[in-house]
Amino acid sequence: MDNIPQFHEEMKKILDSVKNVPKEALVFTYNGVMYPAAICDTDTFKDIESFEAREDDLMLVSYPKCGSHWAHSLLHSIVGAKEKKEAPFGIPVIEFKVYHKYVKENTVSSPRILATHLHYHNIPQSFFDKKVKMLVVFRNPKDTAVSFFHFYNNNSVLPSYDTWDDFFPDFMAGKVVNGSYFDHAVTWNKHLDEDTVLLMTFEDMKEDLEGSVKKISEFFGISITEEQVKQIAEKGSFKYMKENSEKTQGAIAKVVFRKGDVGDWRSHFSEAQSQEVDSKFEECLAGTKLGELLKYNVHCKW
Repeated sequence: MDNIPQFHEEMKKILDSVKNVPKEALVFTYNGVMYPAAICDTDTFKDIESFEAREDDLMLVSYPKCGSHWAHSLLHSIVGAKEKKEAPFGIPVIEFKVYHKYVKENTVSSPRILATHLHYHNIPQSFFDKKVKMLVVFRNPKDTAVSFFHFYNNNSVLPSYDTWDDFFPDFMAGKVVNGSYFDHAVTWNKHLDEDTVLLMTFEDMKEDLEGSVKKISEFFGISITEEQVKQIAEKGSFKYMKENSEKTQGAIAKVVFRKGDVGDWRSHFSEAQSQEVDSKFEECLAGTKLGELLKYNVHCKW
């Protein structure tokens, strides 16, 4: 996407602008869901209701901290390989006002790589009308919660928590930015069989990155060679992405990449907390396609 250096500079200004903002003013609620006030606003949400999607848009959808930056870097590299040039990296989240105003101008060349953390029912209708293909990324709920906790505490646009035990009940109640993980998951589970949807998990990308690159490229109809697949996977590893994050992410580099481990939840959860998530998963996702793809018994048991 164009204007990436300018995006980075504007994001830096935003991060600097909230340093002395009271905690209670860092978030606001729109249609029952909490959002960060520094990067989202009511006007933008109203505006994106009439967002004009294009048939050749490539859309990434994820709940926060499920691997969106990682998946987006792979998608950028895949598109860049097709065009035989390095694609400029940036994540134009359509509900973030700093990105929305550029996308709204409609001057970004196709194919546009877009992203959102919006719940299914809040995604602009034009994306469904135009049958835009969507890469939906999920991560097991326990690691998502831990990553989200650290994201809150390392991100100046969000109110910090004193302890993990303070954060956990808010996560379970959906009283965090972008709302409930489980609401997000339950809704998307109903749409996984649609031709315009590809579900990828953080854990599968960790286990088989080359295979993930192939699936993504095939889904979007982008033809790349085996050699390009290997090159994209090498530069798309979490380790490589973190080491080069200042170049690709600018001021938010230290915020978006932490460990990237599978199973880090075991160093944070109590037995009671683990059982609470187990019960919630059983209630919401047991026996579902998404529940199976998340391999819960592999990644979320002691």
